Formats: sequence, C-alpha cells, structure tokens
Amino acid sequence: MANIIVAFSKQEDGRNIRNILVKNGMQVTVSCACGAQVLANADDLQSGIVVCGFRFGDMTCCELGRQLSDAFEVLVIASPAKWSGEDMGRLVCLPTPFKMCDLVSTVRMLEEAQSRRRRERRRQPLKRGEEERAAIERAKQLLMRRNHMTEPQAHKYLQKCSMDTGRGMTEAAEMILRLYG
Repeated sequence: MANIIVAFSKQEDGRNIRNILVKNGMQVTVSCACGAQVLANADDLQSGIVVCGFRFGDMTCCELGRQLSDAFEVLVIASPAKWSGEDMGRLVCLPTPFKMCDLVSTVRMLEEAQSRRRRERRRQPLKRGEEERAAIERAKQLLMRRNHMTEPQAHKYLQKCSMDTGRGMTEAAEMILRLYG
C-alpha cells in the first residue's frame, strides 16, 4: 500500500479529501497545508502519492512536482481553468468538480502504477561494480580451492550464505575472504 500525502492550503479541503480516501479503504499517511511540509514528509517516506490542490501559500503544484523525487506520484485536484495553460509534466490532474469514485479510482490507478514500477525495478539484475565482482570471484576461487567445489557450487554456496545472513552477495563474499583468506 502506498504512502498517501494529502496536501491542501485550506484545511477543510484536505480533511474532506482525506475522509473520502479513508472511507474507501486507503490509508492517508499525513495531511499537509503547504509545499514545504509535503517535501519534509516525502523525504521521510521515500515514495508515495501526493494528492493536492493547485496552489499552496509557498509554491504551486508544478513546483512541488519538480522538487519531489520520481518515487512520488502527484495527483492535482483543481479547476481545469487553473492548469489548462500549464505544462503539468508528470502530474496527473483530476478536474473539479469530481465524483468520489473518480478520485478513488485515480488514486488506485496511481498505486498500481507505482507497484508495477517497483516490481520492474526488483526484476532488473543488480549492477555490481568492478570491485564487488572481483570480491565475489575471489571468494568463489577460494571456496573452489579449499573445499574442492565447482564454480556453480561455490556460487550457490555464496548465495546461500548471503540469504542466511541477510546480507548482500558482496558482503557474504567479503566475510568468506576474511574467514578463510
């Protein structure tokens, strides 16, 4: 479930949006009244969805969107007259007046898109640096020499050590090098 930040300069608007989301089974992590609060909370949360109005006292939604990391989606709820001439970039806009089901389905769509991107990032092979690859290779060579293992056996042993200790492959390799080297 995504972290949801509700941010409106009028507290009543923020409370109403928060209530709609909560009634529909979504957990709102925090409510904010200005862009600076959103940015401070976003630093702590790492990823999520910001549901906000067009303008805060300290910045617009476009400025906020540029300052947030790509790990955040921004849903702007505002009159089309406010954002029709703007370059909204990666921001998603929901025109007012809106139906509750439109808000809920849009937030769910953004949650699913975030979840899909997270899964795709996990599927990508880990990019190791030259030093890390060398440490893993040295540890495999050491295991092959000391324990008379084949290369696939040594690799599998390193993977198992990594999983058993909850550390990365490189850390497991370095541990083996320290112990046996």
